[in-house]
Amino acid sequence: MWQSEVRVDLDAIRENVTRLRAGTGAELMAVVKADGYGHGMVPSARAALDAGADWLGVCTLDEALTLRRAGLDAPVLAWLLAPGLPLHEGVAAGVDLAAASLTQLDEMVEASRLADRPARLHLKIDTGLARGGATVADWPALLEAAAKAQADGLVEVVGVWSHFVYADLPGHPTTDRQLAVFHEGLAMVERAGLRPRYRHLANSAATLTRPDTHFDLVRPGLATYGLSPVAGERFGLRPAMTARARVMLTKRVPAGSGVSYGHTYLTDADANLAVVPLGYADGVPRHASNTGPVQLAGRRRTVSGRVCMDQFVVDCGDDPVAAGDVATLFGPGADGEPTADDWAEAVGTINYEIVTRFGGVRVPRVYDGERP
Repeated sequence: MWQSEVRVDLDAIRENVTRLRAGTGAELMAVVKADGYGHGMVPSARAALDAGADWLGVCTLDEALTLRRAGLDAPVLAWLLAPGLPLHEGVAAGVDLAAASLTQLDEMVEASRLADRPARLHLKIDTGLARGGATVADWPALLEAAAKAQADGLVEVVGVWSHFVYADLPGHPTTDRQLAVFHEGLAMVERAGLRPRYRHLANSAATLTRPDTHFDLVRPGLATYGLSPVAGERFGLRPAMTARARVMLTKRVPAGSGVSYGHTYLTDADANLAVVPLGYADGVPRHASNTGPVQLAGRRRTVSGRVCMDQFVVDCGDDPVAAGDVATLFGPGADGEPTADDWAEAVGTINYEIVTRFGGVRVPRVYDGERP
């Protein structure tokens, strides 16, 4: 008998990737970083590849090497690489690496020497996010050094890429400005004598709303898991994650009873309380205190009082509730249960954060739709 679980529908991931592929003529990179946005990196990657994803995208070298150790030989790009990492292990494993500075390029050249094979590089230009990527001012020097390293047989410049600021707000002028900067950066690439196979810019939002940004490769992350990056739009995607737990304990309390730490919630009448064994150690945001929606005992309710490290309480009024009843925090919404979007709205965050939180150690993941 299970106590709490995160249930992941791998067929939903497959359907989402199929839908995303149908909307573009570019190759598709399923982004499986952060343990597959909380869905499990390796099972999610396999499901995405089943549905025709061409690439896998991760942040860290460790994530990329985990995919390789799991037997996945699809192209993989890793792009968040601090100094001093054993990049030669990634080069030896055929992992593509992102470079955005001369220092990073130097480390990748050294990695290619240690691995005795050219490092496959994707050069990143900062088109306006002011996060990763070389500035426009630094871009020509990076291209010159990369072209020399490629001529020396130490690297192969496979791709050029960047990342959007406002693609989740269709029509925002920043997106067009970034696209213009990207085109300027690509012209510099050509003048430097580089001919990368892949130019990529589109995240989930741009994959769904801006076909003019697809170039040779799109990089959907959130949409792979059935969640929309654009408020108010679903795009036919099917959420893959359900988070739920069994009620641990129930009790009848009188009107005016304080509930949980600090008594921030008081019952307004005699009430049946249900204790649910999930807390902020498991991924439930503490900001969900008195706001988080839960489906329990036949209808939607709200977390009553503060979310604790390991549990929270729900006031069920006079409705019957018993230990062992299932409390569903969020799911696809098809049966009236709250969704990750509902939770994001309730706690003032984004759906990305809600699902990614539920990748912890204590709550087991259960997979539907696994294939041999």
